[in-house]
This record gives sequence, structure tokens and C-alpha cells, in this order.
Amino acid sequence: MTVLVIGATGPTGREIVKAVQAQSMSVRALARRPEALADAGVEVAKGDVEDVASLRAAVRGVSAVISSLGTPLILKGPVTLLSRGTANILTAMQAEGVDRFLCITGMGAGDSRGHGGFVYDRVILPLLLGRIYADKDRQEAMVRASGMDWTLIRPAYLKSGPGRGTWRAITDWRGQANMTAIDRADVAAFIATELAAHRYGRQTVNLSW
Repeated sequence: MTVLVIGATGPTGREIVKAVQAQSMSVRALARRPEALADAGVEVAKGDVEDVASLRAAVRGVSAVISSLGTPLILKGPVTLLSRGTANILTAMQAEGVDRFLCITGMGAGDSRGHGGFVYDRVILPLLLGRIYADKDRQEAMVRASGMDWTLIRPAYLKSGPGRGTWRAITDWRGQANMTAIDRADVAAFIATELAAHRYGRQTVNLSW
């Protein structure tokens, strides 16, 4: 299996690359600056989520696509990169006949809103992250409507520790405590496991300790 990782230069993307490699899968990474991944030991495809032609070239021949696409904190004006980029990814996948898509969004998207604890739900999300999460909602809607074999992954507050090797994979909120935090390494381990096990096709998984 060869897997394309989008967002591989970010902290979560780098953990995903390592976790997928540990499962003896081949990794191709999309990067605007290939030199940023010179030490990662992966095939690098130069490209950008704004450029469908480069996405098609990167997607060609892979078995699955993982998106850890992110956007910087923006306090004024609309945020559209996540939805625009995801629309282009889906277009490229459809054109190249690639069906499996694992897409990371985050705690606060969709029905996870209200499950992040008082400070996150009442202060951080509305005051700082509202525009970003409005775009994550649009992103998720596109993925669900795509007809792809998708899995949406919503991590809790991301930390950069070594990982615990355990997590809650929440697909139904009944009886569940709020989301708290999770290491990027555990998110990556979940993704590598899901690539092989394929337990959550066309489901949304909320990840937290």
C-alpha cells in the first residue's frame, strides 16, 4: 500500500508519516517545499492543495489519501482554505480513481461541538476558532457528500508527547465524557491502524484520551 499524506510538513503530519512507515506502508508526501521533508525518508510530490493538477499527479497510483491540512489562526475575514483545499483533493481523487480518504478536522466540528469542556466550548472556540471551525464544518460536509470511502477524524486538543498507545474512539456521544487532549503520536497511531483495519468506513471518529 502506498499512502499520500497531505500536510506532512506539520507536526501532526510528521507523526502520521512515521506511524504509517512503521506499518511497512510506503508514504508519498505532498509539499510546496520538498526540501522541508528531506529528512523524512519518503517520496515527495511537489504541489499544493490549491493546484488540482499537482494534486492529481500526487494522488496517481496511491491506495489512500490522508489529509492533515491545517490553517493559521485568523481573527478577521473568512477562512476557506480547508474547504477549498478539500474540494480540490476530492476532485483529484475522483479523477484518478482513488477512493479511500482519511481526513482530520478537529474537536468542535459537527456534533463534537459542546464536548470540549467549558473553557474550550464557551471561550476558545467562539472567540478564537469560530471562523476556522465554520470552514471545518464545510469541509466535513464535502467529504460526506463525496461518495468516497471516507473517515473523518476529530482529535481533541493536540499535544506533542510520545503518545500513550491508547485512546477513546468516540462515534456515539451517549454515555461519553467530554474530550480532553491527545498526543499527535496517538492520532497518527490510530490512523495507521485504521488504514489496515478499516473499521470506520464512512464514519466520524472523535479521538481523545
